[in-house]
Amino acid sequence: MSVEFRSGSVVYATTDAIVNAANSRLMHAGGLARAIADGAGPALWAECDLIPEVPIGSAVATTAGNLAATWVIHAVGPVWEGGQKGEAELLAGAYRSSLQVAVEVGARSVAFPSISTGIFGYPLELAAPVAITAVREAWAEHADAIDEVAFYLYTEREYGVFARAGEGGTSSP
Repeated sequence: MSVEFRSGSVVYATTDAIVNAANSRLMHAGGLARAIADGAGPALWAECDLIPEVPIGSAVATTAGNLAATWVIHAVGPVWEGGQKGEAELLAGAYRSSLQVAVEVGARSVAFPSISTGIFGYPLELAAPVAITAVREAWAEHADAIDEVAFYLYTEREYGVFARAGEGGTSSP
């Protein structure tokens, strides 16, 4: 049971579920959320319109529409406010909740992006160890239900930071 690190966009992952770094209202205004929503098409937009606000640190699933995945798990990470407002716990919760939702919908393989490190401003070097630890711990709890977990890291910098933080895992560029 080894977390993989892959270069590229989670939008194109061929896993059962991909995780979207979402805001609490699932608005998909820009960045990864917009790319996923645009790729998935109208079915995802329509489902998201029916979901009430999603608490920070939690996740919900929708169809993946036109994407290769079956499910999109929308994980709401925290906005970085200096690290003294429970950001690490909320970020870990977003990753743990994503794997719990994956189990609930029957997804056996899950692809994660780096949550909260874009427009939410969470420092990548601080987010990576939180993300990897949370995913490894949650996966251990659901080892019988999930076969594969991978981080899809969009930039070389993201990939490098995650690969260093996750030494002992598997990487495949």
